[in-house]
Amino acid sequence: MTAASAPTPPAGTVFADDCAQGVLAFDGADAAAFLHGQLSTDVAAMGAGEAAWSSYNSPKGRMLGTLLLWRAGPDAFRAFVAADLVEPLRRRLSLFVLRAKVAVADQSPDGRRFGVAGPGAADAVRAALGLPEAPAPGHGFAAGGTLVVATPDGRRLLHVPAGEADAVEAQLAAHARRVSADEWALLGIRAGIPEITLATQDLFVPQSANWDLIGGVNFRKGCYPGQEIVARMQYLGRLKERLHAFHVDGPPPAPATPLYGDVFGDQACGTVVNAAPAPAGGSDLLAVAQVSAVAGGALRVGAPDGPVLAPGTLPYAVPAPIAPERPKL
Repeated sequence: MTAASAPTPPAGTVFADDCAQGVLAFDGADAAAFLHGQLSTDVAAMGAGEAAWSSYNSPKGRMLGTLLLWRAGPDAFRAFVAADLVEPLRRRLSLFVLRAKVAVADQSPDGRRFGVAGPGAADAVRAALGLPEAPAPGHGFAAGGTLVVATPDGRRLLHVPAGEADAVEAQLAAHARRVSADEWALLGIRAGIPEITLATQDLFVPQSANWDLIGGVNFRKGCYPGQEIVARMQYLGRLKERLHAFHVDGPPPAPATPLYGDVFGDQACGTVVNAAPAPAGGSDLLAVAQVSAVAGGALRVGAPDGPVLAPGTLPYAVPAPIAPERPKL
């Protein structure tokens, strides 16, 4: 079916041919055990075809990268990560392979990435690839050389071999409305899913970025880099920062732009994680901010006298801070 004869896609069904993603491949008999010991989620418990959010953290418990991890098979995993982190993460993870039977490779040059979202996303993917079905949220599969992975919130990410990418792009255009990279980024922001990029590496513990609220941390699994810090924050500490949604009049502030508030004066009290232009004007953003600053008055972006942030809404509940669960002696 050509674009000219295709039916009108369901309202809100969109695709992007630039979703700023890369793909890391992990293959080998020890791939599951290796990733289980490196990432924040229970990789060993993932079934074939399952996909989940995960993070790779520093020994200090700060996020070095956010991953959409998909188990392609018993000994194979693929991870969609921010494009500017593919090589840094590949290099760093490769340092810890040692004698493990696993190869860590950048699969990005082999193809192109597309994103598909909206109420007709599954149908658009199915039609574009000639498939009987598309993966449900939190699952993925390979169709020939094409990888199709659905995020838990329902967006679909595709990695298409270079020789097939133009044809798939044309078919997607027949079943979904093309959007820009900024418009695609806005979908992630409105889903409340922060993405760590090079600018925001090593700044946040997972709970500060709400990674615990979207299933990106398992507190019962064994050790991984930063696990002790993450667990201590969960059970013995008081979380002082959380990810919040905001709107600001003006262009999107860059990742890592500081926030300022009435409570903290000239001292920064937060950090922009992701931002994108909003359709009605201004920009929507996700930012990690001090809980007391959010509750204590206006927040501004970029400078103590910068543009005022208006509170936004996340699609999930953020719990109020609780007192530490200190053990009784």
